[in-house]
Amino acid sequence: MTASPAAPVSSTVTSLVQNVDWLAIAPPVIVAVVALVVLVADLFTKERNKPLLGWISVAGLAAATLALLPLRAGDRTTFCVVGAPECSYTADHFALTVQFLVLGGALLTALMSITGVKEAGLPAGEYWFLLLSSAAGAALLPAARDLATLVVALEVASLPAFALVGIRRGDRRSSEAALKFFLSSVTATAVSLLGVSFVYATTGSLHFVRIAEGLEEVPGQLDTLAVVGVALTLVGFAFKTAAVPFHFWVPDTYVGAPLPIAGYLSVIGKAVGFTGLILVTVLAFPNYFEVWGAALAVLAALTMTIGNAAALRQSPERPHSAVRLLAWSSVGQAGYLLVPIAAAAYSDRDQIGATISYALMYAVVNLGAFAVVALVARSRPSNRIEDYRGLYREHPFAALSMAFFLLCLAGLPPGIIGLFAKVVVFRSAVEAGLAWLAVLMAVNVVIALFYYLRWTALLFKVPTDTTDGVPVDAAEAMAPIRRPGPVTAALALAACAAVVLSGAPQIVLRFASGSLFQ
Repeated sequence: MTASPAAPVSSTVTSLVQNVDWLAIAPPVIVAVVALVVLVADLFTKERNKPLLGWISVAGLAAATLALLPLRAGDRTTFCVVGAPECSYTADHFALTVQFLVLGGALLTALMSITGVKEAGLPAGEYWFLLLSSAAGAALLPAARDLATLVVALEVASLPAFALVGIRRGDRRSSEAALKFFLSSVTATAVSLLGVSFVYATTGSLHFVRIAEGLEEVPGQLDTLAVVGVALTLVGFAFKTAAVPFHFWVPDTYVGAPLPIAGYLSVIGKAVGFTGLILVTVLAFPNYFEVWGAALAVLAALTMTIGNAAALRQSPERPHSAVRLLAWSSVGQAGYLLVPIAAAAYSDRDQIGATISYALMYAVVNLGAFAVVALVARSRPSNRIEDYRGLYREHPFAALSMAFFLLCLAGLPPGIIGLFAKVVVFRSAVEAGLAWLAVLMAVNVVIALFYYLRWTALLFKVPTDTTDGVPVDAAEAMAPIRRPGPVTAALALAACAAVVLSGAPQIVLRFASGSLFQ
């Protein structure tokens, strides 16, 4: 009895085999692998050697950032449908720019955390694993080119962040902040997933390219479903950007979280939200620009106005927290970041480069400001705005750096990079015909000048025992500010980057101008 010849492998089975471009996915994969290494190593590391886990995390983030360099040569795609143009992962200039922002921001956050994790008694293994896991999800998101990958990346970036906010066990404020952050985020995600399901029901695809094609010719009976799906999908990303009315979680979450994590959320969390908004609006929903363009313009106006008005109320004459002021400031800054995305609905889609430019500036100066706050908080745990009075006498470098960061955020010289970024955003609104939004932005910039300059002036005033009837803790006032090396290094890196970019602000715009729409 002879054996029958083996049947040939069918083309259907062969088509399911994909080649993975490991170089393209190297940055998020490196961070994820290091996260697992840190988690396992924590089981075998003695308590006195736990700081090594932090340095391993820093090295991993640095390696992931360097892995972006070989990808500059051109666009690379992977996880593609065989024989079709749809790909789930694209490492183009846009993705690489956002990944650089995310990984660089996570690296500065890690440097700020090394000393604080040990001194606060936080579980080192869990802390570094959660931070790296969140950074891996955030690095994956800008390269996603379908809604499934986008939502998964969003949740991978978000879920560890909930635990990081509440990682200070036994701290009531930390637990309350984590619970508020979690419940509001889960609600927004559920609404967003409902929108994704409506979009899929309308178009029959999750890939951005196919969704855009499907929405060009939506049957009349499905048009309402498509509009509702587009609107609901935007909710989850609007929450991540802290856009009004999805901003209510921000002040309490920032105040309750460890300071490096508050800085991380203010920069990386926003980068995730804005990147998601850009991808779904201009790639997946370009034909529904009437829906998302008007909605984002209104959100931008509300966000910058309410954020700046609330920040204006944070006064040194009252025991207000410096972190809470930065939290409301970040809400106001989110409004500026929304302007170019809204403008892209009414003019050239390359206006998106203005959002990326502004995000790069904001990442550098805001993380630098949080590094100064982390330094001051080591000796003055209450971290009131008044605690910064006369900081120049005790720590000139920190005071000068903080003044420079605040001037950048305000858009005043010598913070040229801040002025440059605001002009670029303002121009995008004017070119799109959104004159009313440009005028409102100008008014808000003037409002923000007051609280930024008030804090800047406080840094150089002579310390006093009382301020308008508000007592200052004598022990805190006299305590010298301790300067751990890693936090000082993070501050120095941010300050140097801000100074260099202020000297050559055109670098940011050239770097941010990408090939997302080419």
